Amino acid sequence: MTEPILEVSGLTKFFGAVAASDALTFAVERGSIHGLIGPNGAGKSTTIAQLSGELRPDAGRIRFAGTDISAWPVHRRAHAGLQRSYQITSLFPDFTAAENVALAVQARQGHSFRFLAPAREIPSLREPALAVLGRLGLAAKADVPASRLGHGEQRQLELAMVLATRPKMLLLDEPTAGMSRTESRRMMGILRPLKGKVTILLVEHDMDVVFALADAITVLVKGKAIVTGPPAEVRANEDVRRAYLG
Repeated sequence: MTEPILEVSGLTKFFGAVAASDALTFAVERGSIHGLIGPNGAGKSTTIAQLSGELRPDAGRIRFAGTDISAWPVHRRAHAGLQRSYQITSLFPDFTAAENVALAVQARQGHSFRFLAPAREIPSLREPALAVLGRLGLAAKADVPASRLGHGEQRQLELAMVLATRPKMLLLDEPTAGMSRTESRRMMGILRPLKGKVTILLVEHDMDVVFALADAITVLVKGKAIVTGPPAEVRANEDVRRAYLG
């Protein structure tokens, strides 16, 4: 058994008297897709915010790739390869899909941002951007402004921007939020080939997506992990059925 890429131990976060994370402990295996599910208010978004560095835990430890990153700021975690996406798509609407991704490539390469030099004119930025767009099924939309893409395509573009930074691990917060059933299935088809290449912690409300993709699932209820295990084991767990799956 290889060392997990992410280890969360005793993670605790209070908001007033409410424990949004209550001694939370779980691990994510390298190269896997790990689902994080639970009812509204279970602490999923708080967990993601603490893992990404946006919230400082009150107690507990976060180890990433063998290093304690509990006190690291967001940018240091990102540079180490721990990236996240958000429920609300955040793009440059007037830039084309290729230009949006090229900016992510530029950030990865450590260049200064040269907004006055269009990304389309810089082969070292455009070529890898086009390659990532091709992986996500957006090659035909490379020169379309982000504002003219459909919602599902914008979510794909956001994922393309994250992948362009070559992360070791993705924290995906509701990647199918607001999508139609067809768009959700398309996103599943995009995420599945990433198994073994990029580790993914997947927070998702669509249980069909989670159980189809995840190698392991952690179920949160009131900030606590009540079970972690393979999808079939989690689906059959009586505590999970009572608390969440019904």
